[in-house]
Amino acid sequence: MTAPGQDPQRAIEAVFRIESPRLIAGLARIVRDVGVAEELAQEALVTALERWPETGVPENPGAWLMATAKNRAIDELRRGKRLQRKHEEIGRDLDDERDDAVANVENAIDDDIGDDLLRLIFTSCHPVLATEARVALTLRLLGGLTTAEIARAFLVPEPTIAQRIVRAKRTLSEAQVPFEVPRGPELAPRLASVLEVIYLIFNEGYAATAGDDWMRPGLCEDALRLGRILAELAPREPEVHGLVALMEIQASRAGARRGPTGEPILLLDQDRARWDHVLIRRGLAALDRAEALGGTRGPYALQGAIAACHARARTPDETDWARIVGLYGALAEITPSPIIELNRAVALAMHMGPAAGLAIVDELRRGPALARYHLLPSVRGDLLEKLGRYDEARAEFERAASLTQNARERALLLDRAAAAAKHASKADA
Repeated sequence: MTAPGQDPQRAIEAVFRIESPRLIAGLARIVRDVGVAEELAQEALVTALERWPETGVPENPGAWLMATAKNRAIDELRRGKRLQRKHEEIGRDLDDERDDAVANVENAIDDDIGDDLLRLIFTSCHPVLATEARVALTLRLLGGLTTAEIARAFLVPEPTIAQRIVRAKRTLSEAQVPFEVPRGPELAPRLASVLEVIYLIFNEGYAATAGDDWMRPGLCEDALRLGRILAELAPREPEVHGLVALMEIQASRAGARRGPTGEPILLLDQDRARWDHVLIRRGLAALDRAEALGGTRGPYALQGAIAACHARARTPDETDWARIVGLYGALAEITPSPIIELNRAVALAMHMGPAAGLAIVDELRRGPALARYHLLPSVRGDLLEKLGRYDEARAEFERAASLTQNARERALLLDRAAAAAKHASKADA
C-alpha cells in the first residue's frame, strides 16, 4: 500500500520504472513483438494510475501489472486483432491459433522471467538496428527511461529520440526478428552488439561528449545495472564479466573526477581516498570471474585488467605501467585501433618517459583517423609540456579545446594552454 503522505502518482511511476523491463520482457515472449509488448505495459500503467490512487499500491505491484497486461493481451488475441499475422507465420487454422495463443498467454506468465529479460536484451540490441537506435531502445525498454529522459541525457531533441524508438520497433517487427537468445555461431557477434550498447551508454555518462557537464552519472548507473543483470543472466560468458569489471572500476572514480564546481580532475591528480572501494572490490571480483572462465584475452577483460592496475595502485607512482603497456599491446592485437595506440602512448610515456610516448603520437598525427579527435592534441600537449616544449604544448591544448564539444573539458584545456604559455614566458625571460 502507499505510505501515508506519499504522492500516489510518483509511487506508481517509481514502481513501473522498476517493473517495466520484466513486464515488457514477459509480454514480448507472448506476443512476439516488443512494440506491442510495450503498448500493453503502458496500458497496464494507465490502469494503475486510474485505480491505485484510490486503492493504494498493491503488495505485489509487479504481479498486478503483469496480470492486468496479460488480460489485455488475452482480450486483444480473442478479438483476433493480431492473429492473422500469427496464422500466416505458423500456418495453423485460425481457431486453433486463437486457442493456442490465449493458452500461451495464460500459461507463460508463470515461467522464469530471467530468460525473457535476456531475450529482450538481445532483441533491443539487434544488429539490424543502427547504433543510436539500439542505445535509445535499450534505455527505453530495459532502463525504464522516458523518451524525455533519454533526450536530455544525450542532448538530443525529444522528437528525434521518439522517432528512433518508433522506427526501431517497426524495424524489428518488419524484419521479424525472433524474440530469442541467439545460439551457436550467432551468439558471439550478437553478444558483442549487446556489450557495445551497454558500454556506449556507460561511456557517455563517464565522459560526456558534449554539453556543460563533465559526467552524467545517471547513464553510468543505468549501464551498470544492465551489465549486472546481463552477468546474472549469462554467467558463463567471460566478456560480460570483463565489461562489468571495467565499468565497476571506472565508476569507482566518479566521486574524485570532479572538483567542487564540477570541473574535471584527471586520473593522476585525483584523491584516491575518494575512490569507491566497494565498487573496486566488485570490479576485481568480476575480473576474477572473467579470468576463471578463460576470458583474459577478451577486449573488455583486457580493459578491465588495465583499470585494475590503476585501482590497485595507492599512488600514481605505484602504478604498474609496464603491465599496462603490455595489456594495451594485447588489446591492439585483437582490436586494432588508433585510439588504443594513443592510450598505449600515454602508458608508454609514463613507463619510459614522455619522448617514447611522443614518438607514437607523432606517428598517429600523420594519419587521418584521429584528425578531429580532441584527445590526440590533448595528449600531445601533455607530453610536450613534460618535455619543456611549452609553446608547442600551448598550441596543442588550444587545438584540443577547439575540437571538444564538452564545455567543462574545453575550460580545462584552455586553462592548461594558459599555464603552458606562462611557463613559456618564464623560460624566455
